[in-house]
Amino acid sequence: MREPRLLRPTVYLLFETTMIEHNQNPDIQIDENAIMAERRQKLAHLRAQGIAFPNDFVPEQRAAQLHEQYGAWTREDLEQANVHVSIAGRMMLKRVMGKASFATVQDATGQIQFYINDKGVTEAVHEQFKHWDMGDIVATTGQLFKTQHGELSVRCANLRLLSKSLRPLPDKFHGLADQEMRYRQRYVDLIVTPETRATFIKRTKAMNAVREFMVDNNFMEVETPMLHPIPGGASAKPFITHHNALDMQMFLRIAPELYLKRLIVGGFERVFEINRSFRNEGVSPRHNPEFTMMEFYAAYTDYQWLMNYTEELLRNVAIRATGSATLNYQGKVLDLAPAFDRLTIVGAIEKYAPQYVGATLDDADYLRAELKKHGVDLNDPQVKNAGVGALQLALFEEVAEHLLWNPTFIIDYPIEVSPLARVSDTHQGITERFELFMTGREVANGFSELNDPEDQSERFLAQVAAKDAGDDEAMFYDADYIRALEYGMPPTGGCGIGLDRLMMLLTDNPNIRDVLLFPHLRKED
Repeated sequence: MREPRLLRPTVYLLFETTMIEHNQNPDIQIDENAIMAERRQKLAHLRAQGIAFPNDFVPEQRAAQLHEQYGAWTREDLEQANVHVSIAGRMMLKRVMGKASFATVQDATGQIQFYINDKGVTEAVHEQFKHWDMGDIVATTGQLFKTQHGELSVRCANLRLLSKSLRPLPDKFHGLADQEMRYRQRYVDLIVTPETRATFIKRTKAMNAVREFMVDNNFMEVETPMLHPIPGGASAKPFITHHNALDMQMFLRIAPELYLKRLIVGGFERVFEINRSFRNEGVSPRHNPEFTMMEFYAAYTDYQWLMNYTEELLRNVAIRATGSATLNYQGKVLDLAPAFDRLTIVGAIEKYAPQYVGATLDDADYLRAELKKHGVDLNDPQVKNAGVGALQLALFEEVAEHLLWNPTFIIDYPIEVSPLARVSDTHQGITERFELFMTGREVANGFSELNDPEDQSERFLAQVAAKDAGDDEAMFYDADYIRALEYGMPPTGGCGIGLDRLMMLLTDNPNIRDVLLFPHLRKED
């Protein structure tokens, strides 16, 4: 029996005319509510036929696979080979040309063209296709061929509508131009913006490269808690929650450090975790409240070994993810191939702010006066109670940090800002710690771990005092971690790498939101 023809309601005719006019003149406004009403009417018709949202089609090929395998074949070769395919995807373009129609269909790997005519799919199915919309999920089986223009296409022998799209996609002229809308509706951004899809494909490739490098170097991947009874491992404001069954306050993880070092105590000599951490702080192009980092710890190493290893890791990941250790970031070259520079805090100040060469950078009053010139609030508890080392670090952050474009390790941090790092055996008040900077931002932080339980206990107590004095980012006292150290932890080096910031560099994106699938935003109005 001949299938019933789908009637074309007036609203559809009006919409179709408007879309044609819009494509000719993008300034013409489209009534999205009218579009959705018309599409819901089509869906109601499908439901009445009992064929809405079928779930019995499994594609056997992907678009990229077909282009790779058959893209270079001639029209004659394809016709002779009689290659039959089964493929599905989202309809991105549609052209109805009398007895023949064309559709550009997009799957996860790319796009391919469908060719539809009465002879291939029957007149009834072709007529139904004419009423399908951009955004619909469609499927076909048919023969692969090339058009007269050489475009690889599928000559449809069977054509089905698998999922009805009720909302229209952004038009091809404007795309998804609103940046906040791209973040808020990432699902639409991924559909219509090839660059966004490429970014996240490269991110996954880079994350896999990180994991492979760690495993190849005999590190064991582990998982540690995300709910902590005591926030620790970094100086940051935590998110606070409550566990009802245990009736206790808990904190979302700000860092996995103290748990990973417990595993070093337990005898796992090389461990790493690619983890989600949470800090209840500001949002900026470089900060998101929820972020991905990797921390790794290796027994019988120190911060010198860590710097060498971190440099090798980042260079290797860049090559695996992009094909080169030389990156193009925001129009400038970022070269990870040469040995990374290493400077002390004072050395960096003198190199990048030469007005301070020969200055009295070991004088607290002088440093405070200079910081005031740069607009630093001297009443901030982190500045007001700071010693010379911390003041030097604050000046470095004002005058030098943003100028560190090429990979640079800043080494030998003061003890007062490094509560978990081992003290230097040769420089009083200095720890064996580094931070790695690229393009003016911190990417990694590492140090020889403090494994003296009594020293660590005193450092924790100093942090508690700082918190009582108003520093709400100071650490808590973790008695169980001290107990773990009392069983004995071997000499250890540990490092944390901000993977989101690394992905910004590898994908040439200036905003951390561009490398997060679902960044945090304010509520919609």
